[in-house]
Order: sequence, then structure tokens, then C-alpha cells
Amino acid sequence: MKRTFLMLTTALLLVGFGPLAAWACDEDCKHDHAEDTDPFPELKQEQDPRELNFIGYYFTKGTFSNIAPTNEFLKGQVVGRLFGGNTTQTSRATSSYAEQRFIPLLTYSPRLLDGWAKIRASFEFDWTWGDANYGAGGNLGGAYGADSVNMQTQNLFVELRPQDNLFINFGLQRIFDNVRVPWYTFTDDLVYKGYRLAFFGSDATGVTAHYFFDTDKRAKIGFYQLYENNVEESDDVTFYTAEIEKDLSIDASAGLSFQYVRDNGNGEGGVSILGQGLNSGLSNYNGVFNFDFGNEDYTADVFWLGTHFHKDPILRQGDTGFGGFAVYNFGEARTATRDVEISGLAANFRLAHRYGSQMNDQIVLDTIFTTGDNNNISDGKYNGVLTGNNWTAPGAVYFSHGLYLLLPHGNVVNRFVAATIDIQNLGYGMSATSLQVHKDLIPHKLKAKVGAGVGYSSKTPRSIGSQIGTELNFNLRWTMKVFMDLELHAAYLWLGDFYDSPEINGGQLERPLNPWTVFATFKWISF
Repeated sequence: MKRTFLMLTTALLLVGFGPLAAWACDEDCKHDHAEDTDPFPELKQEQDPRELNFIGYYFTKGTFSNIAPTNEFLKGQVVGRLFGGNTTQTSRATSSYAEQRFIPLLTYSPRLLDGWAKIRASFEFDWTWGDANYGAGGNLGGAYGADSVNMQTQNLFVELRPQDNLFINFGLQRIFDNVRVPWYTFTDDLVYKGYRLAFFGSDATGVTAHYFFDTDKRAKIGFYQLYENNVEESDDVTFYTAEIEKDLSIDASAGLSFQYVRDNGNGEGGVSILGQGLNSGLSNYNGVFNFDFGNEDYTADVFWLGTHFHKDPILRQGDTGFGGFAVYNFGEARTATRDVEISGLAANFRLAHRYGSQMNDQIVLDTIFTTGDNNNISDGKYNGVLTGNNWTAPGAVYFSHGLYLLLPHGNVVNRFVAATIDIQNLGYGMSATSLQVHKDLIPHKLKAKVGAGVGYSSKTPRSIGSQIGTELNFNLRWTMKVFMDLELHAAYLWLGDFYDSPEINGGQLERPLNPWTVFATFKWISF
């Protein structure tokens, strides 16, 4: 088995070390205002005569909530599980704050090369109003006086296009569980097709290649260096991917994928002092499974074998659409004294139907299931799944389900928190279902949405209940101008008996107060 895995890895390196990856905007950088009338936009050469092109995404958010971190050092940027290692708790006090984000997207394409080579870059400026001034660091700079050094580099890579149907990218780029070229793909296609960023959705350095056999068949291969650690030692964390997708009709596609993480890092590197990997402090912070290896060093080989399908999930062609995926996660983690087998399953199905005459008159049912484990690795097995959140924060961003608090929502700047931030649910697994009803109150101007969801843990020890919670939410969106929206959101989560345990609720003796949030957002995409 190990020999087969090594052969697959070698084949991916030899075939895929000619660059891979791509780029995409933030959650709303390319949203549902933009109709993708061309089903194969990647294959068109850009005709813009300018050498330097710019797109800007401006986002402002004002929030009232009963959620806040208790750690004095985590009041700025907060990512991860509610009641987890990020110290977020609910209380009777009301948190009120405003946040701001700006993401410039730049492309330099010298006319001399006629589109053969481009440099693509995106940067990020985030802060909470009034947070800090005259300092240096990411996610701050909005206090009186400002003048902070706060630019963060999201992506910076070269795109080569030696022929119309081949894209080769190398450098710091998006790492998405989707076969399409992120830079050319609308966000709706990235989050409602493929694996919906539930397994991998972040940035990494590496090389990727996207190849289009025809307008109805596409493939992707790639290599990413997640962590180098010591350059003279074989202690790296590397990621390999190979994906293929075929269109079955104008609105239906199906695909296969294979991913592999070779983790020889033993937790070195990663996010601050938390580290990364299967046995690090990042686990409790991100709400993912922690392998109880103690102080033992480990190595691991982790694989994902998946299939996905969709038929008009965004309702561009008709009144009914659906999509879903199934993934088998397997592999092995080893220490000097034991070997642990990894074997887990994940599945998703989404059904959408347009019940009215307007584009946004829709009802959507979305469900996800992952297997879990209730005895950690005491039996030499882990029966759940792993995601990119085991190696960074956030490393997977499953936010397209229509919920806000039970599962994470994508309208964020410095705070990305939910009861279940990752589909692993601490390794216990989960099943969650959401129902959304959308209505165009004024066509192309005013839209409303009401949503609800419920979630359960797939497996838990006897001391922990299974119901995670039940959510009700609301959204009202006014389109002021083209690509400019003003929105109002509200959500309330009734916590279930899953949170009666101090192991889950951050050490509290009783079930915490139910979380709620109300926030308004302003979004503008400029170009």
C-alpha cells in the first residue's frame, strides 16, 4: 500500500511540477450580480489593451452580538470554533464594533508578450475601527492617527499561458478544492460546485497546471509546499492534487479528484505558537480532530479520493438544480510506538428550486454529513475526516450553506467564528441541514431571505449530547448601484445538549447562553 502511495506521489511530481493553481476573489468579490453567460470563460483571451488591470473589493461591516473572546490578546483577529481555543464565549453583554476590508486585485500583462505571461497579485487591508495606530501588523490600523503598516499579501504569482487551453501558475496562489482556474471563475461556481471549499480553501505557494482537453473536459494537477521547516531536513508538509471534470450537458458536470498530504513536519511551523498538523494546539482553536500522540513525534500520509456532480446548482439554465459530493478520506499516522489508521467519509447534497418569476425567488435545501469517532485513537483508528483546517487557520472555508452561527458565514473581516467551524466537528463528525427561502421583493433591487438549520454530532462519548443546535436567520439586501450592496443580517442559535459538557463549552459547568448576531454590511466591487 505504501509503495503504491509513493508511486502515485512520484507520478504527480513528474507530471504536475509544471505549475498549477489559480486565483479568485474573496467571498463576495465575484457574486451573484454577475451572470456567467459564457460557460467556458477561461478559454477566451483577454482583449483589454491595458497592461495593468485593477479590481477592488471594498467591504464594511457593523456588528452587534453577544459573542466575544475572553483572552485580552485575541480581541483583534478571531478565527475558529465558538467556545474553543480562541476563548470566544457568549454572555449577557453586547459586543458592538465596526470593521473594514479592502482587497485590490492587480494584473500586469505586458503587451510585448501578447498574453503569454502575466503577474497576478492580491493584497488585503483589514482593521476594526479604532483598534490601533502607528504600529505594524495585519488586521489593524483603524485608530485615531492611523498610519499602521498593515498590508497583507494574499497572492503573488506568475500565470503562463503557452496555449489557449493551458494555464500554468507558480508562486503564492489559491489552494481550492475545485478544478477550475480560480482567477477566471465566479465565486458562486467555486462555492456551489466541486467540494465547495469544505476541504481546502486558502492560499499556499506551489505550482499548478489547468488543462482544457475541450470545452467540455478540464483537468488540474498541482503541488504545494504547505510548510518547509528546516531546509536541510525531510520535515516538510507537502500537498498534491489531481482533478478532472467533464460536462455531461450544458448545465451538468461530474468529476473525480485525488489529494495527498505528506506530513513530516511533526507540528513544526504553522499559526503562531499553536503549530500545525495532527497533534497541535491548532486543533482546539479550529475545531478539528486532535490525534492524542502526547509528546511522541509522528509522520503521516493522508489521502482524499472524491467525486462531485452538479446540474445547474445556481439556476442559470432552469428552475431546478442540484449538486453534491462524496469523499473518502484515508491514510495513516505513525509514531515510534503505534500506527493509526485514518478512514472517514463525507457527503453533501444541495437542491435548489425557483418557485417564482424572479431570479431570486428560490427555495434551497442543503445537507452535509461526515463520519466521526468517539474514542480518539485508543483503538488505533480515526473514523472521521481531515481538512485544510488541520494545517492552518482557516484552511477550509465551507460558508455557502446559508447559515451564520451553526456553521460559519462568509461576510467577515477579522472574526470568523461559528459553533462548528469545520465539518470534522472536533472529530465527532456531523450532520447538518439548512433550508433557505429567497424572495425578490423588488426585482434587481431588494431581496429578502429567511433561513433555518439544525445540526447533530455523528458520534459522541456518553458524557456528551448529540444535538449541536438549531438556527434561525434573516437577510435583507438592497442593491444601491451595480456591484454595490447594502445588507442587513440577523441570526439566533439555540444550543443543543452537545454544549452541556465542559469538554465542549469551554469549561463552563452549565450550557452557555445562546449566541446571536445582528450586522449590516456595505459591499462594492470596483473596476
